[in-house]
Amino acid sequence: MNLIKSTGTFSLFTLLSRILGYLRDFFIAIYIGSGPIADVFFVAFRIPNTFRRLFSEGTFNAAFIPSYTNENLKSKKAGKIFSDDVLNLLIVFLLILVFVIEILMPWFVLLIAPGFKENSDKLELAIKLTRITFPFLLFVSLSSFFSAILNSHNKFGAASAAPIILNIFLILVLFFGKFENEQLVFNLSYAVTFAGIIQLIFLLFFVKKYYSPKINFKFKISKKVRLFFSKLLPSIFSSGVTQINILVGTIIASFQASAVSYLYYADRIYQINLAIAGIAIGTVVLPKLSEYIKKRNLKKINFIQNKSLELSLFLSLPASIALLFCYNEITSALFGYGSFDQVSVKNAGLALYYFSFGLPAFALIKVFSSFLFARHDTKTPFYISIVSVLINIIISVSLFGKYGFIIIPISTSVSSWFNAFVLYIYLINKKHFIFLKDFYLFLIKLFFSCTVMGVVFKNLLNIFSNNLVYSSNTKLFYMIIIVLITFVVYLFISIITKAFKISDINLKY
Repeated sequence: MNLIKSTGTFSLFTLLSRILGYLRDFFIAIYIGSGPIADVFFVAFRIPNTFRRLFSEGTFNAAFIPSYTNENLKSKKAGKIFSDDVLNLLIVFLLILVFVIEILMPWFVLLIAPGFKENSDKLELAIKLTRITFPFLLFVSLSSFFSAILNSHNKFGAASAAPIILNIFLILVLFFGKFENEQLVFNLSYAVTFAGIIQLIFLLFFVKKYYSPKINFKFKISKKVRLFFSKLLPSIFSSGVTQINILVGTIIASFQASAVSYLYYADRIYQINLAIAGIAIGTVVLPKLSEYIKKRNLKKINFIQNKSLELSLFLSLPASIALLFCYNEITSALFGYGSFDQVSVKNAGLALYYFSFGLPAFALIKVFSSFLFARHDTKTPFYISIVSVLINIIISVSLFGKYGFIIIPISTSVSSWFNAFVLYIYLINKKHFIFLKDFYLFLIKLFFSCTVMGVVFKNLLNIFSNNLVYSSNTKLFYMIIIVLITFVVYLFISIITKAFKISDINLKY
């Protein structure tokens, strides 16, 4: 396996998905804005989208890949039996879950958005839309199963490309659907579930080379399958702690008008980097790391873990600095059009500013958790995540009345740094992670490269300030130019200082 090339493949498709996701949200901002209907749609969309992230962005992999790798190392037949048993149980569980939630949807929506209770029209629309979007959970969860099979065989392209389908369907609806707001959100909701079906079919086509599913509900729950499902719930909670914190924020924000929308747009921006700096790396290292841990190859284990941490910091730290410098300008450039007015830009930008402080922590959680998942330990990250979410809830609820929605990104960042720090301490104490001798030198080089990048970026923002104002029709063009120039400078300085080594591109792990 080549860490940088594999991460590059995963990141390329993920970045394409995020770009299409931006186009989707760009049209949503223009046609729907950040008003009541937008709040309702984002709640209905947040629920299946959160489950998509919980299942597909490394969480299912965390429980499945180490177990599947172990069985496959014994024999292909053992791997096939294990996979079939997991798939059949997963289908039964998901069908029951979707059926029950559909029946109990009014109570479920009140649980997710209790603030809608004060507005009966808003609540009724949210119930209708969520009933349409919720079956997406079934299809995306099954898609995650087949993605995990592909990832286990170090095939990351199709799995990372699959989410693109959802964005394409939503963009088509937004681009060609000239409807009033309420009709538009209904069409978008139907597109969510339909895209889930197509995504599942897409992955089935690619996975057939490695696995042919056998649907048979006359199964026995073996000890290995029970062990897998006992690891799955903790891994969902621990690997998806950032998404759970965001979902908690959505629940609390529903009590303030338009707050759900502000948080949604801010979340969309920083998720672009998180997908590359945390999710991609955590997903890519897991199969090989699990294999080397099984073989007790300490040299390879330490090498992979150090390189994945270096790559995560190399990608997340400059992104965090850039967002802190231009949170308002980038929000305006990306979404400041049509119904998304200057007030919306200001509030969403402020949320992005506080999320930016936590961006490196969000990425580190993904990477550190993968080190434990590869060792079949999902419970430790689970316990740490519970405390992290409780910290988030306590800060948000206790200070929401005083500071409003802005306390939500603040508490999310604070709780995420707590999570990352405790994971780090645990890994060090258990001797699961040992720094290689040149890691600290790498940090010095990285900080120098980021400092130069930050100075260049800040100066470019000042030079083009008149072209980045809300009223400018070319602000997105200038922002892209500024980002590209800054990225080239950062990469150039990193190569000179050897914070990034070109030789690592072809290095096998």
